[in-house]
Amino acid sequence: MLIVITTPNFFDGESDLINLLFHNGLRRLHLRKPDAPLEDYEGLLRRIEPQFRHNVVLHDHFHLAFKYNVLGIHLNRRNSEIPDNFSGSVSRSLHTEEELAVMKNKYNYVTLSPIFDSISKQGYNSAFEHEKLLEMKKNGIIDSRVIALGGITAHNISQLKQYGFGGAMVLGSLWEKKDDEKEFLAEFKSLSLNAPDSIR
Repeated sequence: MLIVITTPNFFDGESDLINLLFHNGLRRLHLRKPDAPLEDYEGLLRRIEPQFRHNVVLHDHFHLAFKYNVLGIHLNRRNSEIPDNFSGSVSRSLHTEEELAVMKNKYNYVTLSPIFDSISKQGYNSAFEHEKLLEMKKNGIIDSRVIALGGITAHNISQLKQYGFGGAMVLGSLWEKKDDEKEFLAEFKSLSLNAPDSIR
């Protein structure tokens, strides 16, 4: 499955592009806006067409999950507690083999990063060698619950299948094309076509 994560900052026309992605087959969007005021965060969520909100996962302001019937929440260092009475999908960010081995099965799925050198974060380089990823697959550490994140492009996404990932999460390679709708959609479709797809 290809999962799209939003840019950390808001930009004009963002909700239009998000809805465009959903209309073109996007199945899951992670809404991540660190430090965004509630009013702005909820405003973007509200502008996502109602029929697509159940495909959204929140990284912030978890109480909105109840109000908008979203798919789930994503735990991270900023927001690490599951709200009381929450029954949706719960995912989490992980960054090491050790974390993965211990915590993977506690969640619906987890992200592992950075797999490749980051596009959106300067100096955030790959933490895993090719041989290490193959070994983690062989040992059952990487499986269909694990989503690859970090530096994923249309040129390298197909490599993820050999490592056993259940899906891929993209940010920089897609959103850097946001100013040209034709290029933006072409990038999305190429990423979607080549992403691992064993997560449900």
